[in-house]
Amino acid sequence: MIAYDLQCSQGHQFEGWFEDSRAFDRQKKQGLIACPVCEDTAIEKMPSTFAIKGASSTIPMKPDGQVDAAALGKQIVEYVENNFDNVGADFAEEALKIHYGVTEPRNIRGVSTPKEEETLKSEGIHFFKFPVPVKSEEGNSDQ
Repeated sequence: MIAYDLQCSQGHQFEGWFEDSRAFDRQKKQGLIACPVCEDTAIEKMPSTFAIKGASSTIPMKPDGQVDAAALGKQIVEYVENNFDNVGADFAEEALKIHYGVTEPRNIRGVSTPKEEETLKSEGIHFFKFPVPVKSEEGNSDQ
C-alpha cells in the first residue's frame, strides 16, 4: 500500500491509499478518485510531508520510549509558525475567501471568535484549534 497527499482543482487536500503507484494512475485516468469535500475528479498528487526533510524529522522520544509531548508540541508550534500565514483576527474572513476562491488556497493561522467559528462550520470550512503560547514584544512566551 502507498499513501499520497492529494489535492483537487478547488484546493481541497486529502489523503488517498492505493495498492501501488500504477493503481493511482489507473484510477485517476478512469475518474475514480474524487475529492471527499466537493467530489471534483481533477486530482493531483501533492508533495508528501514524509518526503520533505525539515530541521528535525524525528518524533522526540524520552529514554523510556515514550513520546516527549512537550518537545513534540514545540515542534508542531514551530512548524505552524514557519509554514502558515498569520492572518491574526482576520482568520475567519481569510478562510471564507479561500473557501470561495476569492484568494489562492494557502495555509493560514490566526484567531477567531466563537460566532466566527460557527459561521465557518456552517459554510463547511474545516479548521483545527491548537493552543499556542502568546509571544511578548521581545519574542519570549508570556507565562
